[in-house]
Amino acid sequence: MLKTVFKLLKTILYFFLTMGLILGLIGVLFVYLSPEFGADPNEEKVAQFEKLDHYSDGEFHNLIPTNMDMDIAKAIKMLPEFFKNDPSRKPDFEIPIEKVDSLELTSLSIPTRLIWFGHSAFLLQIDGKNILIDPMLGEVPAPHPWLGKKRFSKELPIEIEQLPEIDLIIFSHDHYDHLDYGSVQKLMSKTKSFYVPLGVGSHLEAWGVEPEIIHEMDWWQEIDAQGLKLVFTPSRHFSGRGLNNRFATLWGSWVISGAQENLYFSGDGGYGPHFKEIGQKYGPFDFAMLECGQYNERWKEIHMMPEETALAAKDIQAEVFMPIHWAAFSLAMHSWTDPVERVLIKANSIQQPIYIPKIGSRIEINGNLNSKEKWWVKPE
Repeated sequence: MLKTVFKLLKTILYFFLTMGLILGLIGVLFVYLSPEFGADPNEEKVAQFEKLDHYSDGEFHNLIPTNMDMDIAKAIKMLPEFFKNDPSRKPDFEIPIEKVDSLELTSLSIPTRLIWFGHSAFLLQIDGKNILIDPMLGEVPAPHPWLGKKRFSKELPIEIEQLPEIDLIIFSHDHYDHLDYGSVQKLMSKTKSFYVPLGVGSHLEAWGVEPEIIHEMDWWQEIDAQGLKLVFTPSRHFSGRGLNNRFATLWGSWVISGAQENLYFSGDGGYGPHFKEIGQKYGPFDFAMLECGQYNERWKEIHMMPEETALAAKDIQAEVFMPIHWAAFSLAMHSWTDPVERVLIKANSIQQPIYIPKIGSRIEINGNLNSKEKWWVKPE
């Protein structure tokens, strides 16, 4: 009887060991063979990076000391919290989405305006140009649908296939909720050029984008992009799409200046002195899109708290700012409305103008940006 029990236990142990090895092998193959992970910068690019003062030991660094204790082991340990079924983390009603007619986007008399897709994705129409900013237009911000939660809304204001020809796409960094493989695959045939942080071009090249239309930029670098002035400015964040390539590519924010309007897009990042420096060099800004969501006290140095978002708007000298990085995905443990509720209180207390449009709204930079409709509150 005892021999039978030991034999059974041995069989069970072998089974679980075998399953563990198989799952481990599948995981390794997925990481190395799945195109979603992109590609690391080659040796030639790395050799150029090594000449920079914010790159050493194979990694880019933030301008000021930034706590990055959230390693892979700690992140895995926190997974149960991320996937906890907390009803407050997503809307319990259909959030309003304003639909966009594709013909409307081709009008020659369009004023400078933005159309928000939720989270940090925008279509910017300025000086006759169509620009996409961090166009994560997929359903799940992860390398596989099983590894993330779906978008809150069932549809986008307009589908990728209906978008007009895109003059340029701007990316702030290579995280999945900003740089999406599926979206790039659908967009690259209708896009004239891409402007990205140092190293991010390696992902695009691996996905089939022609190197000739990719422009990699360093912090504080300025460029004339089809008549527009683009400046890639710092942020306090990090990068990485795989298990061992954190900090391999640069991250940052963008200044976009047209003939008349001056805009700022923060990308992701924690609060820091870089906001005042950007404001002093390139402000004031007619409109600013500032990160406000997916934060937590455990990683507050790489994602601003809502109150800090309002302060950042003051620092960069924004006439009006819009909180972004919310209303599409749940990537942290706060309720889905916590970002907007908290930033509103702080903005009002410091008399900083704020605008919170519906997804799909036409945000005319020189129009009326004073709407107070609380569309994120469930209708009675």
